[in-house]
Amino acid sequence: MAKANITRDIIHRQIKERGALGFERHYHVTDPFIRRLGLEAELQGHSGCVNCLEWNEKGDLLASGSDDQHTIVWDPLHHKKLLSMHTGHTANIFSVKFLPHSGDRILITGAADSKVHVHDLTVKETIHMFGDHTNRVKRIATAPMWPNTFWSAAEDGLIRQYDLRENSKRSEVLIDLTEYCGQLVEAKCLTVNPQDNNYLAVGASGPFVRLYDIRMIHNHRKSMKQSPSAGVHTFCDRQKPLPDGAAQYYVAGHLPVKLPDYNNRLRVLVATYVTFSPDGTELLVNMGGEQVYLFDLTYKQRPYTFLLPKKCHTSGEVQNGKTSTNGVSNGIHLHSNGFRLPEGRAHVSPQVELPPYLERLKQQANEAFACQLWTQAIQLYSKAVQKAPNNAMLYGNRAAAYMKRKWDGDHYDALRDCLKAISLNPCHLKAHFRLARCLFELKYVAEALECLDDFKGKFPEQAHSSACDALDRDINAALFSKSDNAEEKKGGGPIRLRATGRKDSISEDEMVLRERSYDYKFRYCGHCNTTTDIKEANFFGSNAQYIVSGSDDGSFFIWEKETTNLVRVLQGDESIVNCLQPHPSYCFLATSGIDPVVRLWNPRPESETLNGRVVVDMEGASQANQRRMNADPLEVMLLNMGYRITGLTSGGAGGSDDEDSSEGQVQCRPS
Repeated sequence: MAKANITRDIIHRQIKERGALGFERHYHVTDPFIRRLGLEAELQGHSGCVNCLEWNEKGDLLASGSDDQHTIVWDPLHHKKLLSMHTGHTANIFSVKFLPHSGDRILITGAADSKVHVHDLTVKETIHMFGDHTNRVKRIATAPMWPNTFWSAAEDGLIRQYDLRENSKRSEVLIDLTEYCGQLVEAKCLTVNPQDNNYLAVGASGPFVRLYDIRMIHNHRKSMKQSPSAGVHTFCDRQKPLPDGAAQYYVAGHLPVKLPDYNNRLRVLVATYVTFSPDGTELLVNMGGEQVYLFDLTYKQRPYTFLLPKKCHTSGEVQNGKTSTNGVSNGIHLHSNGFRLPEGRAHVSPQVELPPYLERLKQQANEAFACQLWTQAIQLYSKAVQKAPNNAMLYGNRAAAYMKRKWDGDHYDALRDCLKAISLNPCHLKAHFRLARCLFELKYVAEALECLDDFKGKFPEQAHSSACDALDRDINAALFSKSDNAEEKKGGGPIRLRATGRKDSISEDEMVLRERSYDYKFRYCGHCNTTTDIKEANFFGSNAQYIVSGSDDGSFFIWEKETTNLVRVLQGDESIVNCLQPHPSYCFLATSGIDPVVRLWNPRPESETLNGRVVVDMEGASQANQRRMNADPLEVMLLNMGYRITGLTSGGAGGSDDEDSSEGQVQCRPS
């Protein structure tokens, strides 16, 4: 953290009232506060798992919902229980929300009994009961701009909208995911953009996250109702459910092609939580069965693996956030089969020498790499990249560390780094070769062969190196394999986006939306999210400086947003941490999980030297979680029951990826 004159800032805050907000944002959550974060109190009152938490707007009330079907409203600053009431639900409560502009009087709950209830806290009564869903209600969303309106997401695949002014007995379908993905799709989470309440994000079964324009949907439905052929009065028109442009999809670029492999291993991908950044420009997703992803809603980029323009791309297609009119994007020529390196020795943009402190940081990263401390090397390179974002060598080195570590998604991040390095320095030899290796590891075999052939043409002196020969053999073996999986990857774009292994009826409209998906900006690794489908991830700090997420190992993880580096791990539950809700204006965090308590965390006094909740070996915890995510589901179940499984406590992290048989001089060491 940069040095700051806090005394001067306090004086300015006192003199200039308008400086108060800036002061709060700057000092809300800082690195020293994160380093001192510890347990302040445990709020006891529930008799079951606490599945949901919600602060009111002022931050002086905290509501919780539990398996015991009760909701409790707390005074968290004084650790007091203010109100406890039975909600009328007959099953676990999964979501609780204060209705905006109700004076914290109205509370909404959704539960596993498929019901949504509205409660008046002043009289401790349930005033509205909605039973329109046919499966478990997982999330409720509200919007300040629409104080009498709220939405629900349920496992029947429906997003329903409620308006308490019009009708207290029924709701209307806003979005029906079953019309796009078949009857098996389940909606798991949703959230409204805090800066523009017209945008609603939805997480559901599968790797795709959906962003909808509510205003466009409403206008479309109104026009359909006014049409003579509208037929039966319904909020969800079956002929044209959504107008063009009302939905945008987001996905981690490597996940669609990984889906068959995950399905074969009974590894389920599902978005368990979605939330917007405070300024509404970013979308954070906790992807069950995978990692935490951040999507930039302003500077969007296409997934690097959607580079198959046979049917759906043109020469003017937007690739990686930049429009290409000549088939060139980031220094890579795109054509019908995927990748082609620039012809000849392209002009090399001059590489500015790193300043001494960054050179030292790079050397520390290289030393960590030499000691096979892959995560440490990645974190050091990431720090350097943040300070020198136009240095090709740093991207190339970090790609090598990703390829060595081999956690889920590492080869795709390595591919992204290779492309960035090549865009900065088209003659970056190692980045070119690593790109071919990444394509192969990601099962893009034909593209890998073409990339390798172009590499040999561009760098003929490396054409017969041991690394080149080894990759050539691997690629040719895969191409001649009779594996159905290899044939699917050679078949073209749509197969990569279509769900396999289950009887989903995916519509053509859904396929088009998936083809137009946008890629992530950042990825956060270390936690495990495979056991529960309500696990949250949130921004921490008024400027969203940090990312927090629960985990199946009973810990919660804190990352720096911009570097993606893991900076803190704390033990938050005896079993699983599901919920993390940061206070709206203080460095104060509420968490819950399987334990029947709510835990409150804040920076502890410097006099408190011992913090038994701190997980010191963050690297060990992260590696164990990677193994856990790739373990057999039965083994995980036994582990949760207290049995020790050898396969989960030893061996390499990252699942089914094999070690490179040979690297040779092209790929081995960082620069």
